[in-house]
Amino acid sequence: MINLMDLRHLRYFVAVAETGHFGRAAEQLHIVQPALSMQIRALEEEIGGALFMRTSRKVALTEAGALLLVEARRTLAQAERAKAIVQRSLRGETGNVKVGFAGNAVLTGTLMNDLRALQQNYPAVQLDLVEMAPHRQGEAILAGEIDVGYCPSQGLVLDPQLRAEKIGAWPMMAALADTHALASKKRVSLKALAAQPLIVYSAGNGKDTGEDSAALLRRQYGFDVNVAHRVSSTLSVLALAAAGLGVALVPAPLDQVTIPNLTYRPIVEKEFQADLLLISRADETDGAVRAFLALARRRQEVTPPQRRGRTTRARGTSTY
Repeated sequence: MINLMDLRHLRYFVAVAETGHFGRAAEQLHIVQPALSMQIRALEEEIGGALFMRTSRKVALTEAGALLLVEARRTLAQAERAKAIVQRSLRGETGNVKVGFAGNAVLTGTLMNDLRALQQNYPAVQLDLVEMAPHRQGEAILAGEIDVGYCPSQGLVLDPQLRAEKIGAWPMMAALADTHALASKKRVSLKALAAQPLIVYSAGNGKDTGEDSAALLRRQYGFDVNVAHRVSSTLSVLALAAAGLGVALVPAPLDQVTIPNLTYRPIVEKEFQADLLLISRADETDGAVRAFLALARRRQEVTPPQRRGRTTRARGTSTY
C-alpha cells in the first residue's frame, strides 16, 4: 500500500531511474546524495524488494524497478493533473455559478454586463440563470439552489450568513398609461403621484412585508398614499400601469422597455432612487463564484452607482 509520502519517494525514484546515477539525480532534486539513497532504500523496504542494481559505476533498474517506473510516471502525471485542476478551480477558471435575478437586474443592463465579463475572463465557467422573486433569493443562496442573487433592496431582512452589496442606483420614474392626466406633464412630483392609485413592486409574496416605494413616500415625505396593487414582477408592474390601473414608480433604465399604451415621466425629486443589491454567502469559498463576485465588484468600481450608499436602505432611496 503506497502511503501519502510516496509521491515524493516516486519522484526520487524516477529521477534516479532516468539519470542512472544517484549523484546526478541528487543534484537535479536539490538534495544531498545520502538523503536520496536513504529515501530510495525506504521505498524498496516498503515495496518489498530491490528496485536498482547498484555497481560502482552505474545504477540499473531491476525487473521490479522497470515495472514501477511505468506506474510511477503515470501516478506522478495524474497527481500533477489533479493539482492543476484544483488550482484552476481555486482561481475560478472552472466550475459553475448559479445566478438568481429579479427583472430590474436585466432591464438596467447590470446582469448582462457581469455575465459578459465572466465569459470574457473565465470562458470555461458554466452559468445557470434563474429568474427569482427577491424574497426567495436569500433562502435559495443558503440552500445552495443559487450562488448569487441580484435583487432590489426593498425591505430585505438578510441572514447574517449572507453578504449584500449595493451595485446599482438609479433615479425613479413614473410609469403610467398614455391617457393618464399626468402623461401631459414633462415631469411629475411625488406629491402628485401620491394622490394616484399606486402599483407597487413588492419583494415579498404580494404582501407588505417590507419597506417599498409607498412606505418610503409615507416615511420620508409624509404623503398618504393609496396602494392599488402589489406585485413581484417587473413586467406585471408595467402591464398594470399601461392598462390604466394605477401609476408605478420604476427605475429610470426601464424607460427603454416599450409597452403599448405605456409612457414614462421623470420625477421632480431626483433623490428618490432605486437600488440593486448583489447577494452572496458571506464565507464563499468556491473559486468560480468568488471570481464572479470579484468581477461584479470591479465593474461597480469602474461604473459606480449614481449615488453611493450602504447596502442597507439609505434615506430617500426607493427600492425596486
